[in-house]
Amino acid sequence: MKSLYFRNLLLFVFVFPVILPLQLQAQSKLQQFDDQVLINLSETRTPEKTGVFLFISDHNDWVNVGVPVGLLAAGVINDNKSMRQNALYVASSSAVNALFTLLIKKVVKRPRPFLANVKIKAVYQPGQYSFPSGHTSTAFTTATALSQAYPKWYVIAPSFLWASSVGFSRLYLGVHYPTDVAAGAVLGAGSAFSLRSLRGE
Repeated sequence: MKSLYFRNLLLFVFVFPVILPLQLQAQSKLQQFDDQVLINLSETRTPEKTGVFLFISDHNDWVNVGVPVGLLAAGVINDNKSMRQNALYVASSSAVNALFTLLIKKVVKRPRPFLANVKIKAVYQPGQYSFPSGHTSTAFTTATALSQAYPKWYVIAPSFLWASSVGFSRLYLGVHYPTDVAAGAVLGAGSAFSLRSLRGE
């Protein structure tokens, strides 16, 4: 019992004072990276590129709703049970992802980049919190679920090209950090993977 007490005391006195500053330094470096990426991107903006990335970002929800609705409609028209099941799979993945994204945002409460650093200029200023990127998580949920349901290169390639474009648009517009986008991609893909059993045969 005494040896356990002394071991914990040694950890507290000698190890934690070394580890804690290293953790804080790593977090600081990551934040510097996040900030610098957005500052650099803001310096490369042009009206044409801004228009393209605003279009992508603004139409993300239409794509995420349109995919399961399109699958359901095609499944009903063609009397295709597998397609109707895949519509349910994509929609369910999106619902689970939306729930977790909202929950994490409420727990983490990370401020938007333009609120945390005056050097970061956003194209527009959305509300809510920054971590994780909701646009990115929903785009990657849809891309992953669609690719799981139809594992063909001509489905996978455009799906993930779109999802990646959505993620990059959030960086370019200055409304999310790179770590927000990365977390959103992982969360979105994970939501779809977790419900793979719902795929149509």
